[in-house]
Amino acid sequence: MPDPARFGGAREPHFVRSFERGLAVIRAFDTEHPALTLSEVARTCELTRAAARRFLLTLVDLGYVHTDGRLFRLTPRVLELGYAYLSSVTLPDLAEPHLERLVAQVGESSSLCVLDGDDIVYVARVPTSRILTATVTVGTRFPAHVTSVGRVILAQLPDEEIDARLTRADLRPLTRRTLVSPDQLRAELRRVRRQGYAVVDQELEEGLRSVAVPVRDRNGEVVAAVNIPVHAGRNSMESVRRDLLPHLLATVARIEADLCVTGAATGRAGVAAPDGAATGRGPAGPPGTVTHR
Repeated sequence: MPDPARFGGAREPHFVRSFERGLAVIRAFDTEHPALTLSEVARTCELTRAAARRFLLTLVDLGYVHTDGRLFRLTPRVLELGYAYLSSVTLPDLAEPHLERLVAQVGESSSLCVLDGDDIVYVARVPTSRILTATVTVGTRFPAHVTSVGRVILAQLPDEEIDARLTRADLRPLTRRTLVSPDQLRAELRRVRRQGYAVVDQELEEGLRSVAVPVRDRNGEVVAAVNIPVHAGRNSMESVRRDLLPHLLATVARIEADLCVTGAATGRAGVAAPDGAATGRGPAGPPGTVTHR
């Protein structure tokens, strides 16, 4: 049924009412009403029969509607109207509104990251005022093996590739809690693979805990990860799993559902790292000189 206010109320001077009505005619068709008569279209769209007829015949001339003389149906050409959006949307574009909803729910910041070489790169981020400093931006990089987002992505790789990455990785400790043993990291990645999420406890920065969940595309391949970082003083490991992980899992499920529909470009498509922000182990300073994330 049409919106009762669709054709009423004040409109901006630029508003083209006839265009609105034409779109309403297209939206009148759905899975429950794949074929409609002229009278049904007029009634559904709250148009006169004469106006509905003009819109329908125009759509027939343009190839968006087919008619047998009585019933009208949409044609596959209607898909062109949405293809421009579907073909241009990127994974960060798709994820951002879901991250905003997540941040509103949990009151903590959240980011979408992808794997680039041996680092993770932030490609979308929604911060909160609870983060003490705002140095993490799109384009910021950190070693994958010490971050929750990096570990959930690395855990999905073949064992041979994991071994190769750990062999060449710089395993210097960033805090006293950082795992630096290849054997310890392999065991942790196996655990992450089994449980489907990663929690990192103050390995990247003292006082910072982070939980992350992988994002899979329509083929089941891990293409990114979403995290929630929190202050260790406010959140125990138990509370991170109990209070934050369920919201994070639900958010990633919604992102994956949209990703299956749109086939959005994944990886770093459409994301440019700020100059100077993507070359170090953070926006400023050497490894270990990091801030709340």
